[in-house]
Amino acid sequence: MHTAFSGRTPTITSHIRASITGPLGILALDRPSKINALTRGMLQALTDMLLLWKDDPSVSMVVLRGAGERGFCAGGDIKDFHRAVSNDAHGEFADLLSLEFDLDAMIAGYPKPVVTLAHGLCMGGGIGLASHAAIRIATPDSSFAMPEARIGYTPDVGGTHLMALAPGFIGEYLALTASTFSGVDAVELGFADMLVDGEKFDDVLDALPDFEGMDAADIAAGLEVLFGSFAASPLMAAQPWIDHAFSAPTLGEILERLDAMSHSAAAEAAEQMRANCPTSMECALQSIRAARAEEHLRSALDRELRLAKYLMHRGDLAEGIRAQVIDKDRNPAWVPASIGEVDVAAVAAVVAEPN
Repeated sequence: MHTAFSGRTPTITSHIRASITGPLGILALDRPSKINALTRGMLQALTDMLLLWKDDPSVSMVVLRGAGERGFCAGGDIKDFHRAVSNDAHGEFADLLSLEFDLDAMIAGYPKPVVTLAHGLCMGGGIGLASHAAIRIATPDSSFAMPEARIGYTPDVGGTHLMALAPGFIGEYLALTASTFSGVDAVELGFADMLVDGEKFDDVLDALPDFEGMDAADIAAGLEVLFGSFAASPLMAAQPWIDHAFSAPTLGEILERLDAMSHSAAAEAAEQMRANCPTSMECALQSIRAARAEEHLRSALDRELRLAKYLMHRGDLAEGIRAQVIDKDRNPAWVPASIGEVDVAAVAAVVAEPN
């Protein structure tokens, strides 16, 4: 990992390391034992530092990366979420999500170039931090995922916006199956801008001061020439059958199309969907399609927060976290248990609510 975390004016707060090295403001998620899973304190520290550096003339560019070998960020701390929804602390949970979503929006609209270096695991809230920046770097072997449907939740942190903008209907596929995709796929799908081998991250940091004063597009182009690599995306190769199935208007029709295919990957996708939370999948499907109609990050974030507040009062979220994270029996009892019983109209009302 980069050794310049302790440069000029270091600040270390709540598992966030902040330093200024030359013109770079460097923020490192520093909770490697938990794959940098995000806590409220970490989100607040990131917010505070970005607000501070916004008006600091000595910082012309911000870099966000994760400490440790295992990954950039595994997302929010799921056990904290479980405690909140199990102990009637729903308002506290909603406040944390609001803080996180505002941070993601700040990164997207930041007035100085933000460079994100996403190695290893990048899931959920990690995607919110990494994939809305101006210059998004992944490694070929990075593992991206928004697996919220497995735990009775739905993609958030602007994930529905990114999924909506992905080619064809791959966004629906990723959300409804909770599938993992590589850094190679992330570039083709719009979750990252370029591939750089992880061992070259330090070289990227050393080169960034040479781009001081340039806009994000020119910085990205220069970095790609110097360090970028290319590989073909397996998911893009699968787009024809994915589009055929996941362009269907309802969850039931998507499963019907998957079941009618002889493709082994289609059978796997159907199996994944049948294991996931039916209500969560309905929320994801409607949310992505609403996001596609708007193509507006803030609207997507606001919609995701409404859906989060809806889902956190349902038993599926606590049950999903119990089954996948706490007890790890991988056998959640969803209510309702089938997609045919999901209250589609209730989800639609939450999706459409203007305030």
